[in-house]
Amino acid sequence: MATIAVPGESVLSAPAPADRAAPAAQRIEALDFVRGVALCGILLMNITGFGLPDAYSNPANAGGTSGADLWAWIITQMGFEGTQRALFSMLFGASAILLTSRLDASGRTDAADIYFRRSLWLIVFGFVNAFIFLWYGDILYAYGVVALFIFAFRNMSAKWLLTIGAAALLLGAAWSAYENNEMLAKHDAYAAAKTAEGSGATLTDAQNTAIAAWEQARSEFKASPEGLRLSVRNHTSGYVHAFMQFRSINVYFQTWFMYRFFFDIFGMMLIGMGLFRLGVLTLQRPARLYLAMLVAGYGIGLTVNYLETRWILEHRFSALSFAQSNISYDLGRLAMTIGHLGALLLIVRWNVLPWIRRAFAAVGQMAVTNYFMQSVICGIVFIGFRQFNQLARHELYYIVFAIWALQLVISPIWLRYFRFGPVEWLWRYLTYLKRPPFLREQALTASAAALVA
Repeated sequence: MATIAVPGESVLSAPAPADRAAPAAQRIEALDFVRGVALCGILLMNITGFGLPDAYSNPANAGGTSGADLWAWIITQMGFEGTQRALFSMLFGASAILLTSRLDASGRTDAADIYFRRSLWLIVFGFVNAFIFLWYGDILYAYGVVALFIFAFRNMSAKWLLTIGAAALLLGAAWSAYENNEMLAKHDAYAAAKTAEGSGATLTDAQNTAIAAWEQARSEFKASPEGLRLSVRNHTSGYVHAFMQFRSINVYFQTWFMYRFFFDIFGMMLIGMGLFRLGVLTLQRPARLYLAMLVAGYGIGLTVNYLETRWILEHRFSALSFAQSNISYDLGRLAMTIGHLGALLLIVRWNVLPWIRRAFAAVGQMAVTNYFMQSVICGIVFIGFRQFNQLARHELYYIVFAIWALQLVISPIWLRYFRFGPVEWLWRYLTYLKRPPFLREQALTASAAALVA
């Protein structure tokens, strides 16, 4: 057994590597399980982007705002908004330490080369998901880019990782606060101009500009009928038309949007690295810590998210109410993420529902393959079969549950015979520049040969 020392912190054990191109490593079930749940949760949030025009945040744009449709929005808004990608980001950060520490422990001198090749190929996978599979919400590109930056922090202590990560999140929150204040200021100027207009006064150029500026700003929350019709037409007119629309959206998401939310992803990854070093993600801490995470996280998060959601509902999904609720968005999202993480880790620690837990862990072990599968299936349904804007919001979740069931069944069966998911195998091949064993029998044979040698 090779001992993997995480500098200054806990020690993990893993089998000695059998092949330099495919270093064997003990699977950490808690990481795979949380990753699998987060991957399914990402689809829970992304499905409105796949199936409805401009309805991710505002159900008044499309999908329905009453009955089951309204409850579908309330549940996802209060319980899951922003939390699943946060969990995924934390686990990605933890995997950076896990990968590099195992490479160093195996005696390899090319850990940096492997790490950066791995990250660069993830960027390529992001391009494929965005421009071939036509998903503008892709996260692989962003993770590949941010991964290039977190490498330099891999040997820091948990204290510094958590401190810098929290500072990055605060910087991102400050940026959001600035944008939100700008939004509210535009509304105040608009309201003053409309009041003057109502009194019969002749509007100044500045007042006309204020009205136009608010109308432009509110489009972020309230889509125009023309924009909705164009989106539906492009989605239902074949792959080429859909590609032309997604091309411009993806360019925006992979440039300005990437820069805008860099600190959010970077901060979450560093926090994940810090939690891994502390042994939180590997269940090396007392159960009372995870209980505290659950109680405090849900106590704060659900309270904040309830107040935000209630405010939006009381103001009938107005653009102003969304802007006002964004003031506390980061607090509610971070607290809910901590609550989810505590709950999920307790499920593993207390050995709750082992059969379903193992299924989710298998989904997490094949995370990139399953992420691509979600994009491909949704592309076929909503673009290929032209079901875009044809289902109510709550009906979209029938598709989500069907995809979950498919992946929860297929992933464990696949891993019974194969060592990696197909995309994970390709990623490893491209990363290590040597073909790793694919079948489990091949992996066992390679391990036996290495032991004999």
